[in-house]
Formats: sequence, C-alpha cells, structure tokens
Amino acid sequence: MPGAGTLGSVSREGVTPQSEDFSAWYNEVVIQAELVDRGPVRGTMVIRPYGYRMWELLQADLDGRIKEGGHDNAAFPMFIPESYFKREAEHVEGFSPELAVVTIAGGKELEEPLVVRPTSETVIGEYMAKWIESHRDLPLLLNQWANVVRWELRPRMFLRTTEFLWQEGHTAHADEDDAMRETMWALDTYAGVARELAAIPVIEGEKTPSERFAGAVRTYTIEGMMRDGRALQSGTSHYLGTNFAKVFDITYQDEEGKLVHAHTTSWGLSTRMLGGVIMTHGDDKGLVLPPRIAPYQVVIVPIGRDDAAERTATAAHDLAGQLKRAGVRVRVDDRPQLRPGYKFNEWELRGVPIRLELGPRDLDGGVVTLARRLGDQGKEQIPLDQVTERLPGILEEFQAFLYERAERFRDEHIADVESWDGFPEQVSTGWARVFHCGRTDCEDAIKADTAATPRCIPIEGPQEQGTCFRCGEPSAYGKRILFGRSY
Repeated sequence: MPGAGTLGSVSREGVTPQSEDFSAWYNEVVIQAELVDRGPVRGTMVIRPYGYRMWELLQADLDGRIKEGGHDNAAFPMFIPESYFKREAEHVEGFSPELAVVTIAGGKELEEPLVVRPTSETVIGEYMAKWIESHRDLPLLLNQWANVVRWELRPRMFLRTTEFLWQEGHTAHADEDDAMRETMWALDTYAGVARELAAIPVIEGEKTPSERFAGAVRTYTIEGMMRDGRALQSGTSHYLGTNFAKVFDITYQDEEGKLVHAHTTSWGLSTRMLGGVIMTHGDDKGLVLPPRIAPYQVVIVPIGRDDAAERTATAAHDLAGQLKRAGVRVRVDDRPQLRPGYKFNEWELRGVPIRLELGPRDLDGGVVTLARRLGDQGKEQIPLDQVTERLPGILEEFQAFLYERAERFRDEHIADVESWDGFPEQVSTGWARVFHCGRTDCEDAIKADTAATPRCIPIEGPQEQGTCFRCGEPSAYGKRILFGRSY
C-alpha cells in the first residue's frame, strides 16, 4: 500500500462473483486490493506493501514459535552446485521439471552448472556433515527465511509462482523417535498458525506414498478448504529418515564411540498461506481479513464538509492515537477528494475487519458508528469513550467468527462416500472421505477421471477397515482418507 499520506486508486468495476468464476474472482481481488502485481518474468510476482505486511505479521508470529522451539535462524546460498543436487536420486527426479539452472556467470560458461535454490536439503546437508561430529552436537535445529525458485507452467499469484517466499526448517537428530517428534512439532506449529492467525480450520494428516516429498520417508500436511470446495496444501513437514544423511555423510559418534547416521527432517510454510486466507474468507466484495493478519485492523473514516471535516478529522486522529497505544493497527482515511461511500467500498475490498465512521452528529452525541466487514449485526453505535476499551474484544470476536464460519463451511462440504457412483459429484464441490486401497495406479485413475487427489490420511478420526471405493480392494490405511481437487 502507498505511504501514510496517500492511497492508490482502486478499480470501481467491482470483481467477478465467486459463483460465476472463482478463479477470475481470485485473480481480480489480489490485484485490485493491491496485494501483488505481476512481475517482469512470467510466473513471478511483486508483493506490494499491503500484501507484504500480511506476510510480515504471519512471519513474525511463526518466527517466534520456531525460536521458542529451540531453533536458530541461519542463511544459506541460493546457488547450489548441480552435483550436490544430483546426489540424492529421488530428490533430483522429483524436482527436475521445476529447476532453474545457471550455466553462464561473469560472461563465461561455468564449469559446473548452478541450481537456483528450489529447497535447501542438499546444501544444508553438506554443512550439517561438517558441523556434526558427536552425539553432543544433536539435535541440530536450523531454520532459514528465504526465497526459492520452482519453474511453474501454470502460475497463480501466491498459490504457485516461479519465485516465492518461505521458511524452511532443517534438523538433524540421533534417532527416528526424536526426528519424528520434530516432524510432528513442525506440523502442529503450522496448524496453530493456520488456525490462530489465518483463521483457517486445517486438517492435519499424512500424505500417501505417491504424494510424498521427493526423498522423504514420511510427509505430513495441513489441508485447508477454500470457498470453492478445493483443497490447499498450506504447510508440510517431512521425516527424511537417513536418506540424505547417507548421501551427504551426516554422521555422529554415539556414546559407545560408533559412527552412526543422523536422522533428518525438513519443513516449510510459504506465502501460499496468504492465498489460503484470501480464498477461505473472501466474498463478492473482495478480501475479508482475520484481524490478527490484517495490516489495518480498523479504519476510521471522518465524515463532514468544511469546518465539520476538520473537526471530525481531528477527532479521528485523536481516536487513532488512543487505539495505537492500545496495540490496535489503525488507519485514518481523511482523503478530502473522495466521498465516504467510495472509501467504505475501498476498505471492504481490502478486507479491513472493522470500520469506524465519525461524523458531526456522532461527535455531538459522544459516539462512533461501527461496521464489521462480515456478519449480520449491521452498524452499531459505541460511546466514544469506550471504543479503546471495547475494540480489542470486538476484534477477537470477529477473528473467532471467521474461524467458525470457515469450519462450518468445511464440515458441510465433506461427506463419506462408499462407492464410485457418488464420488465425482462430491469432489466437484468439496472433499470425499473414503476407504482406499493405496495403489498408485488406482490414484492415477481417480485423478484422470475427476482431477481429485488424496489430500491426506487424517491424524484424527477412528480406525476403520473397508474396501476401496474405486476398485473394491481392501483399504490400506486403517481409516478413511480425504480426496479432493486442489490448488
């Protein structure tokens, strides 16, 4: 968003209704709300200040949780020797279609091509091998905030871009039990951020073998349902076993003096989460932002002309000062060239949770008029001297309202499906909970016919046995798993 004194102009054309074309709605909202602009290279994006502030709020919260978990931040190079990357065969095979490779630098052809970082297991593995000698060096808990490059054929802002921002945790442990505790800690941490900040009621689960991260032994995910019924993989955590340790010689001397391979993990959450916020909560007016991730939680619009305008603007800035001191992120929109109705529409498009209107009559009555971005409560008047005290609670109520609304929508769009007959229709608008044989060829056939894929084997849920809804073979996972179309 532009600086404190100005705001950019917002299109008055409105946005395509979600029911008409959800994809078009999304593409229009991210641009019109000034979250991003298209980058100069196909598939790249410029994250504008309003969108970047959302990322900063999420980043600060997640970074605090990571540090509380005992991890240290570090920074590794974005250029990785191709030979590093090719050591782990499954890893390079999984990423090869997405790699960007540098072959010329400084005007000369390089002796060895450099891979532009798609993820950092290989380069960090190289240095873990140098830094770990004894069991006393474990666990080694590292994290980095970085940009990565994965060449996308069908880019979409925030969801799939050639370059994006994220954090990636990389840890080494003495044994599988400790590494698995770390893997699940990261998964639970991501679920906490999604639920508590983004107000997205994610489901935690394990990926099926065909959906695992390249080179992982086990992959876990948090899956959120968007308002078109599709799934968004919003964060992943991987137990890598000793696969990378064996390739990069990450060993330690145990208490008996024997040389043992470490067990490693990796986990990541990216700017894709912002796309999840947009698609989980937005409506036909534009963004709807959870207060904890909103750049401005409150906008104050002073109303009046001539002398009244100066009077209400002064009162609005005084109130904003009080709210800022109370820890509320607030903006006063006192642009004289625009009418109040225009401002109301603009801030609704930008998703600000609470709007306060302050006119001459409000001041005479000692009140302020409050409007929520969503909800059927309509406008209400609050005594001016109670606003600072009451607004934090109102914002928390709005945060909870958004979570409950999204959770209700998700639950209404998940159904148990027993046979193929009901499956295509269910995954056209939501997720199907099914028994599945676990065979890759069966998954491939389902995807070919419906574009639905196994989202996860939920961690929660009863242990059950059944037969595959598609082929009739015995189920492989001891419980129902979720299928849905995804981003």
